[in-house]
Amino acid sequence: MFATETPAIDWPSKLRHLLQTMVFCVGVATVQYGFMPERPYMPPVVYSLLIGLITWAVIDLGRELFPSARETGWPRGVQGLVLVSGGIAAGYFLGTTLADAACRNLGLYAATPVPQSPMDLRTSVLITALAGVIGTYYFYTTNKSAYLLRKMNEAQQHANNARLKLLESQLQPHMLFNTLANLRALMATNPSAAQDMLDRLTAYLRATLAASRTDESGHTHTLKAEFDRLGDYLALMAVRMGPRLAYTLDLPPELAGQPVPPLLLQPLVENSIHHGLEPQVAGGRITVSAHQTGTLLALTVEDTGVGLSDKHGAGTGFGLVQVRERLAALYGHSGAIEVIAAPAGGTRARVTFPLNLR
Repeated sequence: MFATETPAIDWPSKLRHLLQTMVFCVGVATVQYGFMPERPYMPPVVYSLLIGLITWAVIDLGRELFPSARETGWPRGVQGLVLVSGGIAAGYFLGTTLADAACRNLGLYAATPVPQSPMDLRTSVLITALAGVIGTYYFYTTNKSAYLLRKMNEAQQHANNARLKLLESQLQPHMLFNTLANLRALMATNPSAAQDMLDRLTAYLRATLAASRTDESGHTHTLKAEFDRLGDYLALMAVRMGPRLAYTLDLPPELAGQPVPPLLLQPLVENSIHHGLEPQVAGGRITVSAHQTGTLLALTVEDTGVGLSDKHGAGTGFGLVQVRERLAALYGHSGAIEVIAAPAGGTRARVTFPLNLR
């Protein structure tokens, strides 16, 4: 059973239909003239335009007065048939009357017009009926195709949103379990550091919750919010690692408002800590930066750790896979991630995707 709705009138669409109808009517008149070149060209154009435009107005504007099927935008059942039949009939009778008067007043007829024969009358009625049915069917199928395309895009968007929520739910426990394990170890050896770490964790979770509410439908928040959350996370890690972890967050003010997916950079920072700095006795520094490259936003996470290993050099680790999949879901081929050896030692991960040039 079709659902019905009465949406606001889409006037740009109506104007487009009007122009398409006019082109179609001129085409019909031209075809008629091609079969009867001995007759003047302009009278068939006037007749075709007036019949077609009145038919269009009655059907396309009249259907807004009836509850319409959401799938097609047209009245259902008998109402639709009556509307189309009435529109074609009104277009023929009113259109021919107006066209006849217009042709006489504009002098488009010859001095002595040739009376319309019964065959001409039948041909005129048949052409009007066929043209009306063809035009109506065209607009009907166009509306239905547009509806199906919208539903397909909505389904794709829902699938992408569900996929992103799943990826985010995988990332949060991944970080939290690591943090809670470290917190438990600190409670036995350094209660004061454990308390500081717990405070940092609370601040991080509060920031994460606030960010998740900023744009639940679009799955984005500002780049400043992303850097703030990274600052909370790195401060949390600094409690555990002490002087072995130094970090720098470099965000140009002009890029602070750019929308980015939440938790996009955190898995890269986690990788830098767990696979770069922790295996190194002296630890090292993590630098997170953002800059514009043409129409792309480039986000870089660079560390001075032990560098790439066979296990993580190809970008197959948990965090890198999540970032790659989220970029693909949100930006398609326009999003990319590159993991290379940093020039001064360590690893550099670089994420790029289109800027929001508002």
